This record gives sequence, C-alpha cells and structure tokens, in this order.
Amino acid sequence: MTDTPMSRPGEVAGWPKLVVTYRTDPAGVAQLLPPGLVPGEPVVTVGVYCVPILSEPEYGISIKVPASWQGTEGLYNLGMGIDQEAAVSISHETNGQPKFLCDIDYYRIGDHVAARATHQGYTFVEFSGDVTGPVDPAGGDVTDHEWWIKYSRAIGGAAGQYDFPPHVVDVCSTFEQRHIESIEGELKLLDSPWDPIARYLPIREQLTARLVTHQAKDRSITNAGPLDPDAFWPHADTIGASRWPGTRGGPRAD
Repeated sequence: MTDTPMSRPGEVAGWPKLVVTYRTDPAGVAQLLPPGLVPGEPVVTVGVYCVPILSEPEYGISIKVPASWQGTEGLYNLGMGIDQEAAVSISHETNGQPKFLCDIDYYRIGDHVAARATHQGYTFVEFSGDVTGPVDPAGGDVTDHEWWIKYSRAIGGAAGQYDFPPHVVDVCSTFEQRHIESIEGELKLLDSPWDPIARYLPIREQLTARLVTHQAKDRSITNAGPLDPDAFWPHADTIGASRWPGTRGGPRAD
C-alpha cells in the first residue's frame, strides 16, 4: 500500500512551504503579546505558502513568535496575509484567525527560491536564496500549538466593553515532515506602517531558511480559555484583522 500523493505533477497545491527563522529583540516580542501569554525565545518564524482553500490556491504569509499559554508551549500568530478574499472575514469571525488581504509572490525555479509580500502598496517582506541540499526531517509525527485570539468589542465602541470578551483559540496540528531542503539566502524586512514587522521585530540574526513539505494528519481548533478583558483592552485595536497594534483599525501614528 502506498501513501496518497499530496499533489499531482503540475498542481500548485502541495508546494513546499518556505520557512525562515531569525532572532529578534525580547522587548519587541513582549510588547506584542497580550497579558496571559508568556513569551518564549525571541525567535520569529516567517512562513510563505500556497495551500488549497475553498478549492482554490491560497498564497499567504504568516508571522509567528513563541509563546506559552497555561504552561503549553506554542506560537502566537501576529498576522496571516493572504490573496483570497473569501477566507478573510469568515476565518476572523469564527475562529479569530488574523487573516488580511495581501499580495504574495512566491516561486522556485531550479534551485532559486524567491518570495515577496505586499500590503496596501508597501512591500514588507522579501526573500531570495538558493537551495543547498536536503535536511533530515524529524522522525515521527510533530504536534504543535498555534494561538489566535477571538473577541468582539461592544456595539457603539464603548471603552473597555465587549460583546464577546477575549479568548485564546488553540490550533493544535499534527503532521509528518516528508521532505526538507536548506536554503542559502537572505530575509529582508522593509518598513511598512501596515505591517510593522521591521519596527517591532527587527532581524538580529537569521537562523534558518528551509523549504518544508509535510503531510497533515490532524487539526483541531478549540476555545482554550479567557484572557483578562481589562488587561487585554490595550491590545484590542489592531491594524485590520492582524495582531499588530493599531488605531481605529489602521496604523498607529507613532
């Protein structure tokens, strides 16, 4: 018996994910996490991908930082820029997934890999590099936790009031790493008021750049418990549906 292939030749779905990690400043991570989530090592994970959503290819970029919730280690998702509008509002409404519209360029030609993310006319992430060879994947299945936040402020916008107070959403995924390739390349963060990764999470040391192909085995999305609504209030106003600090849904002036 053979495994079902992830995709057939020529299909876009099933492309490996570009995963780049780098070390940043602990203070930048700490100010982005709402009280209740505990920061881990100040290592940022930037992922660029293409997956099938609603029977269409969704190109996207995710930015995550390590954080634990009630003793469970995981990754706090600061934003998911995607090019498919249908999935933006419904994902945010149902599960608090921080998706927003974004233009993504991502390709591999031969051993060359390139990616770019642009939002509101600002390119905020660029990557260019060349594959250097395979990396042995971790043996067995891998399970991780990703944290989203779901809440709704009160109708009319009364300060400190919610129709649904903030809760942590636990996205628990189990997958098998099928193939990993190392890349020699450079991640660049560009200044953008709409996606201020360069401002809050500057690169101090790039750690890894890889193409990762995995087979998903299980995924659950559950309510992991409430956050303190008063302590969370300064984190409630964000840039769009991301988790970047905002003012009335747009960039902060500072």
